[in-house]
Amino acid sequence: MSELRPPARLKSAAFRKAKSAAFTGLLWLTGVVAMVPLVLIIGYVLIKGTPVMSGAFFTQTAPPPGMPGGGMAQAFMGTGLIVGIGTAVSVPLGVLTAVYLSEYGRGRLATAVRFVAEILLSTPSIVAGAFIWAVVVTTMRSFSAIAGSIALAVLMWPIITRATEETLRLVPNDLREAALALGVPRWKMVLRIVIPTAGSGIMTAVMLAVARGFGETAPILLTSLGNDFINTNPLQPTDAVPLRIYNYAQSAFTQWQSLAWGGAVTLLAAVLVLSIGARMLSDRQQRRLG
Repeated sequence: MSELRPPARLKSAAFRKAKSAAFTGLLWLTGVVAMVPLVLIIGYVLIKGTPVMSGAFFTQTAPPPGMPGGGMAQAFMGTGLIVGIGTAVSVPLGVLTAVYLSEYGRGRLATAVRFVAEILLSTPSIVAGAFIWAVVVTTMRSFSAIAGSIALAVLMWPIITRATEETLRLVPNDLREAALALGVPRWKMVLRIVIPTAGSGIMTAVMLAVARGFGETAPILLTSLGNDFINTNPLQPTDAVPLRIYNYAQSAFTQWQSLAWGGAVTLLAAVLVLSIGARMLSDRQQRRLG
């Protein structure tokens, strides 16, 4: 019986290695299958949208129906205005809320704030847009970039809050205790030590929130409405890239459809850059705190 044990152990080790190799191969196959739709979408969008990419595409507005050339300058400027204001509103609120939840929040109030953030994370964007339309647009009696920015802020705030809170919780307590032991006030410890240590993670949260803001169409349609001309007044109806893509894609004119594909290329590129950058910052933060 003792002579059979070594071969049995060898057989068991060989079986484990084969099983590990099989599962590894299955995971790689699953990853490749998941990547195929993404590659096909990116390739098709690039094929359809790249031919219209030019200087005029970024500096001119759309031409009259049937005329060649033109661009989506009003949409790019409108997106910058709406997303910029939305980011300026949501980032301070999100970071301050995350600091409260991770450093000070205890009891029912913190639970309620965290619950609201979780609910807003899963709320459909059109619901947020309809809410802001009912509260802001009807009150102002006008569609505007401000209304669109508030709608985006409602969607961006919970992303920043929850992601930043989790990042702040990763900061070692030893740093906090060391600062407090030296007599540093708690608010200064949070401002000078905790937030800088989690800086990459906070920036990751902001980039993910901005990436979502870039791609939203329904809230902008219900709050900013759109504009065929360049507008820099935040109190007036303002265009945006997703909204312009939506409108041009339904057009019967080939040139406008081509511009929609060009807008899709720029939007795809912006979201990919932000998402990849957020991933790189997240990996850097994990290595730093690990």
